Amino acid sequence: MTTATRDSQTLSALLDWYASLTPQSLYDLPRYYADDARFTDPFNSVRGHAAIQALFAHMFETVDAPRFAIERQVMGDQEAFATWVFTGAVRGHAFVVPGSTHLQFDDDGRVCMHCDYWDAAALWRQLPVIGAPVRWLQRHFAAPPTR
Repeated sequence: MTTATRDSQTLSALLDWYASLTPQSLYDLPRYYADDARFTDPFNSVRGHAAIQALFAHMFETVDAPRFAIERQVMGDQEAFATWVFTGAVRGHAFVVPGSTHLQFDDDGRVCMHCDYWDAAALWRQLPVIGAPVRWLQRHFAAPPTR
């Protein structure tokens, strides 16, 4: 099997895992991630299995029905890029946040770097209390429409 084929199969399995992520499936993380893998998103920067598992466990504690719907994926030489839509609810208020992930794989085909890119303001403006000020700021700083 070529490295490209192995990495493509690894990516497919990883994205399937994310699409069906549960608190119980977090224990499968070492199958996909290197021991010292780095994970970064707009709120977190952690390293290692335990820290990444804790990050996702926290997500399940604070978000109702979190789900990642994978939209597209591109595989390169030991790296990949995927786009997704994250949905869930916080205190009964549903939200939808699009984002993307850049992944790098080690020589064993496991993720050694995971970096999520998404707009935190896209989440904040959908939440109660903080949403109204964020929407006001967005309107205030937006360029005026052209005619």
